Amino acid sequence: MSEQHQSAHTQANVQALFTPFKLGSLELPNRIVMAPMTRAFSPDGVPGDNVADYYRRRAENSVGLIITEGTVINHPAATGDPNVPSFHGEEALQGWAEVVKRVHAAGGLIFPQIWHVGMTRQIGDQPNPEALPIGPSGLDLSGNKVTEPMTVEEIEQVVAAYGQAAADAKRLGFDGVEIHGAHGYLIDQFLWERTNRRTDEYGGDMLKRARFAVEVIAACRRAVGPDYPLIIRLSQWKSADYNAKLADTPEELGKLLALLVEAGVDGFHCSTRRFWEPEFEGSDLNFAGWVKKLTGKPVITVGSVGLDTDFMSLFMEGKGASATNIDGLIDRLERGEFDLVAVGRALLADPAWAEKARTGRLNELQPFSPEALRTLS
Repeated sequence: MSEQHQSAHTQANVQALFTPFKLGSLELPNRIVMAPMTRAFSPDGVPGDNVADYYRRRAENSVGLIITEGTVINHPAATGDPNVPSFHGEEALQGWAEVVKRVHAAGGLIFPQIWHVGMTRQIGDQPNPEALPIGPSGLDLSGNKVTEPMTVEEIEQVVAAYGQAAADAKRLGFDGVEIHGAHGYLIDQFLWERTNRRTDEYGGDMLKRARFAVEVIAACRRAVGPDYPLIIRLSQWKSADYNAKLADTPEELGKLLALLVEAGVDGFHCSTRRFWEPEFEGSDLNFAGWVKKLTGKPVITVGSVGLDTDFMSLFMEGKGASATNIDGLIDRLERGEFDLVAVGRALLADPAWAEKARTGRLNELQPFSPEALRTLS
């Protein structure tokens, strides 16, 4: 296909991204989601006007749903970076209320992503340098012992903190909540065999290791009621191991997902490094495609959408990338492999990415480069 023909094909089919979709009780105007991306521009955990305007710019440029950067729950070891926003405390929550106000004024919808980093925090990290990192077995992502395993009392406290964060999200006017259960952070550390070696009710086989995630989801669901949208982000890969697997087969994955659905999630945000890669042998379905097939629930796909190569390689090599490789994405969306498409770095580089795509101005899309990470444009 010639470059000119390919461009015309893309512009003719891009409208598939701009059809409405219902996520739980929430009507989304289109299929484009802003992916959560840690920005660390919130000194002392408080999001300011620059953060509110950063999200507003995406809302006023046709993003159907914004999912915020990871925001940390109320626990002293929830983060290792004092500039990552908190989702607790009067000042931080007032900051998030202003974010919601500006996004809604621009016609947008927004979920916070609630988060605890677990054992990826280093001993002595700010804020709260005296707080030790916590995890199911006190193991880092390489399986090395760093601290003692969480006690059942500590687990109950953290579960309650997730529930409180969900309740605060609803009170502040957010349109739903995403629980961060991916990438080797706390919930994922319970799910993953390498980091969960417990022998009590929170450890053992996959179904037992899922107990913490189930309790977090159930606490959030109780806090927000039956009709408030609640999703969870999952991944097979970890920040320290791109080849890691929670589940080696669709059957294994299906058993885990069934528990999470029963606990109360309305949908899944399925993180991969490259959306076009198949998740299991013998099928072209990506991770989101399998999750949708196994659960019937709405799914969001994500992974280098709008980039010519995957982001990690791009960043390590210090290269930029164009933002137009969406033909294959649209084909998969039209086939119903997934329902929603999360755009990360391409949308970070160009706040008007969605609007330019909607109006056929693909030649105007701004390319991503690592420089985009250094500002809140």
